[in-house]
Amino acid sequence: MSKKNKIRSVIGTFLGAIILLLVSLIFFHEQILITLGDYLIVNDDLTPADVLHVIAGDDYRTQYAIQLYQMGLAKTLFFTGGWCAEKGWYHGEHSRDLALSQGVPIEAIAYDDTHVTSTYSETSRLQVWIIQNPETIRSVIVVSDPFHMRRVRWTNRFILGREIKLMMAPVPFIQTPYLEQWWQDASAISYVREEYIKSIYYFLRYQLSIDSLAILDTE
Repeated sequence: MSKKNKIRSVIGTFLGAIILLLVSLIFFHEQILITLGDYLIVNDDLTPADVLHVIAGDDYRTQYAIQLYQMGLAKTLFFTGGWCAEKGWYHGEHSRDLALSQGVPIEAIAYDDTHVTSTYSETSRLQVWIIQNPETIRSVIVVSDPFHMRRVRWTNRFILGREIKLMMAPVPFIQTPYLEQWWQDASAISYVREEYIKSIYYFLRYQLSIDSLAILDTE
């Protein structure tokens, strides 16, 4: 094959791939979007666990965790988050008070209001609590937003290892401000986009140990 024909072949293959992609986007647009959102959601079948860790956020996360506790799915609720300038409270202390107001006994609540900047640092506080706890902790349920859960699971597995049984419990969409059809909701679009970016960042920052990226640590 002549050089000119080779170039034509490469161009033809490239154009064919572009056309195939455009056709796929036209005819399977919604299915692709559904798949992108669903990939981020990890929702395990829950069995009773030693501790239920609530990733800091709005109160609906704590409310859902309290529901799970009241269903007998955890012996202890554990809250992290530290000071929240936006809300004007400490996440752990605030969540403790919310749980107490709904009948959770004080002995079933633990919290760590050490300053944290990310899902990674919150999970690290959970690890510290597990190590320091006089009782052996063998299982953890983690509560956060649906689109957050894949990164949450990766982070917990990376930090806690495989000795701890992990179960992911995303807050049901109906109890969050987000739509499952995320492409129809500006805040959910931003959430999904950022989760993919952050997942790549976590892989580079922690899995590949590129410490120079530490300056970017946020959530």
